[in-house]
Amino acid sequence: MANDDEFFMRAALALAREAGAAGEVPVGAVVVRGGEIVGRGFNQPILAHDPSAHAEVMALRDAAKNLANYRLPGCTLYVTLEPCAMCSGAIFHARIARVVFGAADPKTGAAGSVVDLYGEPRLNHHAEIVGGVLAEECGELLSSFFAARRNRTLLA
Repeated sequence: MANDDEFFMRAALALAREAGAAGEVPVGAVVVRGGEIVGRGFNQPILAHDPSAHAEVMALRDAAKNLANYRLPGCTLYVTLEPCAMCSGAIFHARIARVVFGAADPKTGAAGSVVDLYGEPRLNHHAEIVGGVLAEECGELLSSFFAARRNRTLLA
């Protein structure tokens, strides 16, 4: 499973790089079913003028469209950054079975960093959570992006 997790996280990282190249926070996500990518997404709230256009939501939308079902049971979501509360809600509604993330998010992470929605027993759906897959690479992509942004601000 670890090799598959790294393989699919690398696909999410490629999408995160696309987001960064477009000036968006570099987060990417893929939805996988049966060893096949069925949904792809990257952060694009600025490009789409949509505050909900996080990588996870975009990947879930793509998977739901491709599978012709808003429920995605048996699917795994790979995302380069720990999901926030909004994305976690969408993950629950989609009935994703497993979430694999790269870097923890100490500011908005809802899978244990700030809150743990996935461990909340009162919620009616729970997904298995695996964190830290290629965490260094995922975190470095984000750190580099924000360092470059700060540099541009200082130079302006």
